[in-house]
Amino acid sequence: MMRALEAVAAAALWLVLKLLAALGPVAASALCGAVARTLGPALPVSRIAERNLRLALPELDAAARRRVVRLVWDNLGRTIGELANLPRLRQSAAGPGWELTGAEHLAAATAGGPAVIVSGHYGNWELLTPAAAQLGLSIGGLYRAIANPWVDRMINALRRRAAGQDTPFFAKGAEGARAAFAHLRRGHVLGALIDQKLNNGIAASLFGHRAMTAPAAAAFALRLRCPVLPVHVERIGPARLRIVCEAPIPLPDSGDRDADILALTEAINRRLEAWVRARPEFWLWLHRRWPNEVYR
Repeated sequence: MMRALEAVAAAALWLVLKLLAALGPVAASALCGAVARTLGPALPVSRIAERNLRLALPELDAAARRRVVRLVWDNLGRTIGELANLPRLRQSAAGPGWELTGAEHLAAATAGGPAVIVSGHYGNWELLTPAAAQLGLSIGGLYRAIANPWVDRMINALRRRAAGQDTPFFAKGAEGARAAFAHLRRGHVLGALIDQKLNNGIAASLFGHRAMTAPAAAAFALRLRCPVLPVHVERIGPARLRIVCEAPIPLPDSGDRDADILALTEAINRRLEAWVRARPEFWLWLHRRWPNEVYR
């Protein structure tokens, strides 16, 4: 019964993505943004966003928090509309697509061998791996697999079509971690979103509170002594996006492996914090990022 329901859900999503693709990137982004910002704030999950904002950005008053939550839904809706049109979003000087700043950091970090690109669920995060592949990088993505296997395969196929190559995606877990590390060891680039809660991760500071965080990106980079490049995507217009590459994060080398993994993970978190403080509406506040006791 469960498999049948998953198949029906996948078929429904396929139809929605087809309809959104027929609209084109600008119209699909606008439509999904309007629907999400209208309906989303009334959903119970928005209360999680409200609590997260109180924890992370206590300086915001109630009106500011409501505005951020509404725009978080707008950004999520637009990301879904743009996901359906991901293969059409290419590097361009104007109109639908993306532009790149900090290209010199990206070129230097990826010129001599393996590199880890770290980001978060910020702006249109779905653009990162396809854009890197469009730029000629041999990139793979470390990601959390969607529970519905048909949906997971469908979304990864869409990402690969946008990349224009058979981009590998490594599901989080022991098997995926081994494959991702092997990908890096072969001199390739690995992309990782580091802002999801991982119960068996490490307790790293995020906005002044301990958050269980995946250590894989830091552990891989330290083991191979390869660059860790923070990259995020800003929304600057209808289906118009800017990819921002920053200078690599210095790698700690204290001789204490566990301490260095924690230090590098927290340095990555500080970059995420800076992006979120600048534009909090671009971050996905809709999940319980911190342990339950932090919310009490």
